[in-house]
Amino acid sequence: MALTLDDLRRHAVARTLFAPTTLPRAIARLGFVQADPIRAPARAQDLTLRHRVCDYRAGELERRYPRLAVEEDFFVNYGFLPRATQALMHPRTPRTVWPAARWAQAQAVLAFVRERGCVHPREVDAAFAHGKTRNWFGGRSNASTELLDGMHYRGLLRIARRDGGVRVYAAREPTPPPADAAECAARHDALVDLVVAKYAPLPAASLGQLLSRLCGGVPQWRGERAAALTRARARLPSARVNGVDWCWPEGENPASKRHAPDEAVRLLAPFDPIVWDRRRFELLWDWAYRFEAYTPAPQRKLGYYALPLLWHDRVIGWANVARTPRGPRPSFGYLAGRAPRDAAFRRELEAEVERLRAFLGADD
Repeated sequence: MALTLDDLRRHAVARTLFAPTTLPRAIARLGFVQADPIRAPARAQDLTLRHRVCDYRAGELERRYPRLAVEEDFFVNYGFLPRATQALMHPRTPRTVWPAARWAQAQAVLAFVRERGCVHPREVDAAFAHGKTRNWFGGRSNASTELLDGMHYRGLLRIARRDGGVRVYAAREPTPPPADAAECAARHDALVDLVVAKYAPLPAASLGQLLSRLCGGVPQWRGERAAALTRARARLPSARVNGVDWCWPEGENPASKRHAPDEAVRLLAPFDPIVWDRRRFELLWDWAYRFEAYTPAPQRKLGYYALPLLWHDRVIGWANVARTPRGPRPSFGYLAGRAPRDAAFRRELEAEVERLRAFLGADD
């Protein structure tokens, strides 16, 4: 039977909105959880995990992070991923080559971190007085902070925990390099498969885009992108639907009846796996959703941090959620201009708001 967009839509929803489980299992199942610091009403990583972890509360990932086998690092975006997955990306060879003087600074800081165990950036700044530097946004920031960030990206340091949202660093043990070209290709393919498993079903153009973004996590393999993409296209199941080529992980059937949608209403983060790929989102739901937090206020159409509203397997609108002393206060918009006149929808929407209230700890 030929696949339809309805099949792909149900597949996209069912495979990522799995039955809520433990935090470690949810991260392993997702493969990667994108992080974002904006709290409107909570950070993106928390909004993503709340649908997939039993009784999840805002900030739980940060609180439990030191005891979890997960790492903060750059993958296709910055976020959290299993330690074993992070190891596949290292040793990382950045495109920016540090001069000898910079490496001398890094080795001195690394020795300081090893001696202390864990260090806050202000401790490094106080000990070394690296001064100020110009950051990506044209402002001034501590040079020690930029150095620590570069050492983390190069695999010299890891994030041990956060104090008040600030990264606290520890030394990271080096990962052995691939033994040969075959192991290098195997590691690369494993990362590609993780990307596909995270965002499938994927349009062919999105697969190519994600492999380009993966070059940020493994810049040393940038020259191997085309070969990795060729291998992925050869091994992944695919089909053409409405003139667009789609692919998904081996062993999955997008047309399976097991993908029947449930009754729940869900408010999704802008970086949720269902939402992140804007190309795929528009193809599946015929709506060009845009994240407008960085759009000037007069030009916003949906709001500062609009959360797409999913019911069954359809995205029918959005909500902006304000945090008040009495709990979250959502304001809704609907693509059809009004809410569905369905008692089941109203019941499920109220249940979602109550889940949001518990997630944010409004009763505390």
